[in-house]
Amino acid sequence: MAVTEPAPPAQPAAYEGILRRQSLRESAARTYARSLPIVPVRARGLTIEGADGRRYLDCLSGAGTLALGHNHPVVLEAIKKVLASGAPLHVLDLATPVKDAFTTELFATLPRPLADDARIQFCGPAGTDAVEAALKLVRTATGRTGLLAFTGAYHGMTAGALDASGGAADVRVARLPYPRDYRCPFGVGGERGAELAARWTENLLDDPMSGVPAPAGMILEPVQGEGGVIPAPDGWLRRMRELTAARSIPLIADEVQTGVGRTGAFWAVEHSGVVPDVMVLSKAIGGSLPLAVIVYRADLDVWRPGAHAGTFRGNQLAMAAGAATLAFVRENRLAERAATLGARMLRRLQGLAAAHRRVGDVRGRGLMIGVELVQPDIGVPQAGVPQAGVPQADPVLAAAVQRECLRRGLIVELGGRHSGVVRLLPPLTLTDEQAEAVLDRFADSLEAAVRAPHRRNDTGPSL
Repeated sequence: MAVTEPAPPAQPAAYEGILRRQSLRESAARTYARSLPIVPVRARGLTIEGADGRRYLDCLSGAGTLALGHNHPVVLEAIKKVLASGAPLHVLDLATPVKDAFTTELFATLPRPLADDARIQFCGPAGTDAVEAALKLVRTATGRTGLLAFTGAYHGMTAGALDASGGAADVRVARLPYPRDYRCPFGVGGERGAELAARWTENLLDDPMSGVPAPAGMILEPVQGEGGVIPAPDGWLRRMRELTAARSIPLIADEVQTGVGRTGAFWAVEHSGVVPDVMVLSKAIGGSLPLAVIVYRADLDVWRPGAHAGTFRGNQLAMAAGAATLAFVRENRLAERAATLGARMLRRLQGLAAAHRRVGDVRGRGLMIGVELVQPDIGVPQAGVPQAGVPQADPVLAAAVQRECLRRGLIVELGGRHSGVVRLLPPLTLTDEQAEAVLDRFADSLEAAVRAPHRRNDTGPSL
């Protein structure tokens, strides 16, 4: 299913009945199905074929899960091999050759200082389960309960993970400023903004009147994904490591979406040289199947037997698919490829931004890219200065661009504080030709959405 192949003619629209039944039967909490009303029936690599006969370039990739795209041959072969062997598919946390192979391959990719002295905990099948395990681990190990997290964070949908995320309503976590260039909370951006964010954190930790007791841990994303594709400055991340290490606060790196080559390094923390105490891993490590783990320093391993468990923490098919994916990314240097191709895509998108007032910012790392769309004539008060020149996000335009992309056979995601950021998460196997096709379709979609009349955004400023 190459980009240049014509799509087959559309078949009778049985898919309309499938979509109708989904809307009648499934929870109101469903999300992607609302903005992407398609019925995938076949997929390979970047391409999805819908039940309507149309083909789509998938730059959602299972929200970053599909490092190798859909149905990569090495993944399918790994799954078939386990099925053909007669191996048990459900074993709780018993040792198996499949698990041993996965753990060995995973440890071979980890930052060496961590891998040399690490333990692994297999969790429930989702990233949020691994976040819960990480929070529970550091609280058990330190005997403390508080937590440090960051504005704009997203760590999952279970209770503890939501507490640590930026949208928490009942806050039981100390919230710290995450440095941002485009919408700097201090109104300065750049290195100065990152330095002020670090100073804020240091002062909060050392001020006896801050109201924040010594925390059990600090959790952060090396690149905020749902927060709007915001890479952490390397220097700031090193400061967080220094501050936490000096105060015996475990540092938890949430690499659920950034891991396995996505940002141009195998793990995003490697850009800064930081070695966290705990790494939270899911999505791509399962090779498209559900798998989640935490990897952490051995001295934190103070759990009693059974202190953290889960019926489906021994997913043999996911471990086989995951080991094959990890090995393929490592052996074929796909992280380096993501860095090179991602930089090229960013340059072209930045050129597009220079010609479009409605593109406020283009940012990202590797093949984790965000384009923030704005209302250029509506500024946002910032750092006490009214109309500081940073325009409001435009979620209405972003949604229109997403719809226009879908009409042109391109699947993209939205994110950011007010869903004003169009996100691109293509597989690491993306070819040069496919990358150009993606950017061409995006550019055409932006032009169409800007030309078309759409309702004025009244959702308020992007924070």
